[in-house]
Amino acid sequence: MVAMNRKKVRPMPPIKTSRTGLYPGTFDPITLGHIDIIQRAAKVVDHLVIGVAKNAGKGPLFDTKTRVKMVEREVEALKRKGHKNITVMPFENLLMHFAQTIGAVVIIRGLRAASDFEYEIQMAAMNYRMNSKIETIFLTATEGTQFISSRFVKEIARLGGNIKPFVSSRIATQLVERFRHESARRKVNPEVRD
Repeated sequence: MVAMNRKKVRPMPPIKTSRTGLYPGTFDPITLGHIDIIQRAAKVVDHLVIGVAKNAGKGPLFDTKTRVKMVEREVEALKRKGHKNITVMPFENLLMHFAQTIGAVVIIRGLRAASDFEYEIQMAAMNYRMNSKIETIFLTATEGTQFISSRFVKEIARLGGNIKPFVSSRIATQLVERFRHESARRKVNPEVRD
């Protein structure tokens, strides 16, 4: 039998740094896939900022103010479940400038499929080139959320399909109302096009 050296191991003192992460997106609308990434990212960082991009180039269905409110309502539900380290902020400048402004040390990106990876890796490389002090972390979608995208959700809602498996009931109601309003507007003014 080998005698073991029984030195007392002292626990390391806790490291007292705060890591702010940024999860940016258009969130038009916020889906259960986004919620999944938000919950998981909130466990990785001390403070998570959800950056709602203005991104007029994407032609969002909802304006920035509405999308921020939608995300805030979903985050409130998460806070009631214990995720109290999340805040929501709009931004319209360059992502890396916004990240630096809020003191983010990491950008969180969600990956649904291999097709997302090519775009995201290029974006991460460009971001790193602009500011090498801010890293990018990829979180893969969980099994039940891999196929959910805001674009598909909007299309299903626009065509009258059931979107409840993909978004919260609050968001589903808001989307249905939005498309009901758009449909009524088209009946009054048939020249309105998408």
